This record gives sequence, C-alpha cells and structure tokens, in this order.
Amino acid sequence: MRTASKAAAAAALAAAIAAATGIIKPWEGRSLTPYYDIVGVLTWCDGQTVGSPKPRYTHEECDAMLARSVALYEAQIRPCLPPDLPVQTRAAFVSTAYNIGTTAFCRSSMSRRALAGDLRGACDALMMWTKAGGRVVRGLVNRRTAERELCISGIKKGS
Repeated sequence: MRTASKAAAAAALAAAIAAATGIIKPWEGRSLTPYYDIVGVLTWCDGQTVGSPKPRYTHEECDAMLARSVALYEAQIRPCLPPDLPVQTRAAFVSTAYNIGTTAFCRSSMSRRALAGDLRGACDALMMWTKAGGRVVRGLVNRRTAERELCISGIKKGS
C-alpha cells in the first residue's frame, strides 16, 4: 500500500472510531460508580463490563477507558467486515459491537451481509438486535434505529 493510501486508510479509521465514540456515549450513559444493568451485568463508566471495577471513577478515567475500548472493539470486528466501508457505516457497526460484543457481531447477519456486499441488508440487520433478557427494550430499538440511520448515511454518501 502506498504511503498516501495508508494515510487515507488511517484517517478513515480514526474518523470511524471518533464517530462510533460519539454515538456510543449518549446511548450507554455514564455512571461513575458500578451498577447492574437491566440484564444484571455489572457495568461502569460508559458501558464498561470487562475487568474488575473500582468503587468510583473520574470523568477523565471514563473518557480514557471509552477511547481504548472503542479502538479495541473496532480492531476486533475489522476482520468481520469489508475493508473499504464508509466511515459512518463502520462507526454504526462498531457501536453495535460495543453493545452486543464482538463475538456476537462477527457471527451476526450484519457481518455476513456486509462481507457478501449487501451493505443495505447489513444496515437493516441492525434492527434484529433490540432485545435484552429475551424482551424488546425501547432504548435498544431507539439505539438501533439511530445506528441504522448512521449506517445507511454512509452508504448514501459512498454511492
């Protein structure tokens, strides 16, 4: 890959991570103290669930944790997606993976459809992930609707 191509790819990746962080933050909400979410998972900061939480966090600690986590989630789902996705589409998928986990994302119809070249179908498949604890959750419906709109906006720009 030429240097200019590498730089463009790195810039697109950074833009996707920034966009994903922007959509994740309001949907996850921030709690400086650990709590159990609606399905009983111990959660802190902006939806963090991995590791052992401490009793209290600062906003700066949560910001740093979110930045590291979003970059990690993007790297983990990168092999499950085509390399040349539009920034908005990649950001929507990173946000979803942050919420459902990378294993679930990589096994999902979102990933399969995207890899098959059906980006619109992959974006539509976001709406299959609106349940928690076996029931539809309004907040997840709203989040997936926002992620789907972001996902499709990338396809429209790329067309």
